[in-house]
Amino acid sequence: MNQPVDRSVNGLIRYRLNFAYDGTNYWGFAKQKGFATVQGELVTALTTAFGESKTDFDMRVAGRTDAGVHAYDQVIHIDLSQEQLKRLGRTKGFLGKLNDLLPEDIRVHSVELAPPGFDARFSASYRRYRYRIADGEANKNPLKQRYTHWIKHPLDVTAMQLAAFELIGLHDYASFCRAKVGATTIRHVREITVKRNPADDNVIEVELQADAFCHNMVRSIVGGLIAAGEGKAGPTEIAATLARLTRVGSYKVSPARGLTLIEIGYPADDQLAEQAERARNMRTLDEN
Repeated sequence: MNQPVDRSVNGLIRYRLNFAYDGTNYWGFAKQKGFATVQGELVTALTTAFGESKTDFDMRVAGRTDAGVHAYDQVIHIDLSQEQLKRLGRTKGFLGKLNDLLPEDIRVHSVELAPPGFDARFSASYRRYRYRIADGEANKNPLKQRYTHWIKHPLDVTAMQLAAFELIGLHDYASFCRAKVGATTIRHVREITVKRNPADDNVIEVELQADAFCHNMVRSIVGGLIAAGEGKAGPTEIAATLARLTRVGSYKVSPARGLTLIEIGYPADDQLAEQAERARNMRTLDEN
C-alpha cells in the first residue's frame, strides 16, 4: 500500500474499503444500539485496530442495505489520523488485520487510499442489485436458500420483463418506496433485466441498476414483477401503480434474503468531487 502522506485533509487520511457480507444475521448495514449490524461489526474491528473514535471514523457507505440483505461488493470510506495509523505498525497490514478482527460473514476485499474528492456515498454514480427467485421451474438448492426467495409455482419471465420496462427511467418511485421525511423518492432507474439462469439451478435473476435506490425500493419492485409473473398484473397495472405515488394498494415487498448488492459504480477520479456535489442536490423530474 502506498504511503498516505499526500492525501491528508485536516490531518486525516481517507481510505476506500471494498467488502462483502452475508446479511442473514444482521439488522441491516447501519449501526443500531442493541442489534447486530454490519457497520457495528466494522466499527468494533476498527476500534480494536486504531482506538476509539467519537465519529465512528467518519464512516460513510455507498448504500445502506436493509436487514437480511447481502452485499457482494459494498464500499465505505473512513478517515484516519496519522496517530491512529501508527497503532497499526505497518499500513500494508491493514487488510489482514481488519479481516482477522471481523466475523467470517464479513470480508474486506481491498483497502486503498481514496482519490481526492472521493465520497463513498455521494461520489457513486450507480448501484446494481440482483434478486434471485427459485420458482416452480427452478431447482430449490438448499446450499443457496439463504440467498434465494423460494416460490412454489412457476413465473412467466417474459411477462415480468414486459412489466419491468414500465419502471425504467427518471420517475418518482413513491409507490415503490418507504418514504422518509425530507427525502426525495425520485430516482433514475437505468436498467431492469429479468432472465432465467440455466447454469445456476434455473433460478430467475432480476438485476436493477439506478443512480440510487430508496428504502425497500428494489424489493417492492420485485414484488410487482412477481405479481406480473403470476398473471396478477400487467404493464398497464404496473405503470398505473407507479403513477399513483402512494404505497396504498401497492405490491408486497419481497423477502430480504433474495437480494444482493453486487456493484457500486464511480466516475473517473477527476469527476468524483463533481459527482458528489451533484448527488447532494435534491432531485427533480426536470433533470436532463
